[in-house]
Amino acid sequence: MTIILTNARLIDPETATEFYGSVVIQDDIISQIIADGDTLPKGGEIIDCNGKYLAPGIIDIGVKVCEPGERHKESFRTAGEAAAAGGVTTMVVRPDTEPAVDSPETLQFALRRALDVSLVNVLPMAALTKDRAGREMAEIGFLLDAGAVAFTDCDAVNRDNKIFGRCLSYANAMGALVIGHAQEPVMSDGACATSGPFASKLGLPAVSTMAERIQLERDMALVEMTGARYHVDQLSSAVSLPVLERAKAAGLRVTAGVSIHHLTLNELDIDGYRTFFKVKPPLRSESDRVAMAQAVASGLIDVICSMHTPQDEESKRLPFEEAASGAVGLETLLPAVLSLVHAGHMELPVLWRALSLNPAKLLGLGAGRLAVGAPADLVLFDMHKPFVMDRFKLRSRCKNTPFDERRMQGAVLRTFVGGAEVYSAP
Repeated sequence: MTIILTNARLIDPETATEFYGSVVIQDDIISQIIADGDTLPKGGEIIDCNGKYLAPGIIDIGVKVCEPGERHKESFRTAGEAAAAGGVTTMVVRPDTEPAVDSPETLQFALRRALDVSLVNVLPMAALTKDRAGREMAEIGFLLDAGAVAFTDCDAVNRDNKIFGRCLSYANAMGALVIGHAQEPVMSDGACATSGPFASKLGLPAVSTMAERIQLERDMALVEMTGARYHVDQLSSAVSLPVLERAKAAGLRVTAGVSIHHLTLNELDIDGYRTFFKVKPPLRSESDRVAMAQAVASGLIDVICSMHTPQDEESKRLPFEEAASGAVGLETLLPAVLSLVHAGHMELPVLWRALSLNPAKLLGLGAGRLAVGAPADLVLFDMHKPFVMDRFKLRSRCKNTPFDERRMQGAVLRTFVGGAEVYSAP
């Protein structure tokens, strides 16, 4: 079947351009890109985009889907519905489930569940060590064969340099990507805020941003020793950026991501002990937030992710220190990140480089591009549409978003996965 999306404002992150035109979808790929004014092919279903923006679908690295073990928080079905409504066409899911995804059998279970019920593409990551305990390397070769696209122990930072170095060496030999979390675990233990006058005023246990830099320095040294491909899941502080810059300049195969919450929120948002703003790492200063946005614009930080982490009401309705960390982000990622464009931090093609193109390159995918032959994973959105976020309207099973009741600007109109429409705004 042929679908023609006409009268669209196209965003091409590969060429960093933005232009009016049409996209022709045949079967599950983009077959033509037609400049505005050129003749459209005959036949097929025509969808008038009314001058709205059409871009490659978002590839979100680091989504937590709570199957197996905590299906009451999020399932592949509800996560897929939330992703489709948020313009996310590929979820790269974390292995920090109960039990952890550390065996081919567990990974195959997740893949089968996703294939059965998810509206969007699902790519699984696997644990780097068994049970994410940092003591014994997982079966990286078997997990690669079973479909793992990367290996990570998530926020369970490996404290043993010898074991972590061996994991990196083996992953390098197998051509596997390792994803790490840059928070020194001893300094970060028990902390729920960033050190400074504001955390002291609230009386909260806090951690210095140097904990991030120290861990990143350690990881870069081991990457240099082993030659492994390494991605830092979410940097959050300005003090870490020189370390990343030096590593890239030295030719290390290193990339970095940042979460939407550290790009759009700061430490002052936890005032009133609002636990929906409790995330890991903790929210940073406004100067750190601005530095992260500038690093994305310059290309130093490669990827923007939602770090979607569902938590139920019982785990959030607790004193701030005791409450669980994390926030849902699949549906709020796009409108939140568009605030960076509205504020003048970057242009849309640069933003989509971090949302789609770079994640696709990192994982060796053909998606993330607006090009002939690329998968027809697309999002149509109105970047100027205002609305007030209502967490109870989110499709995620858990509603723990820090953007509740916030005025936002930018809404998804349609989402296509493999040429099939999986979401249409009511």
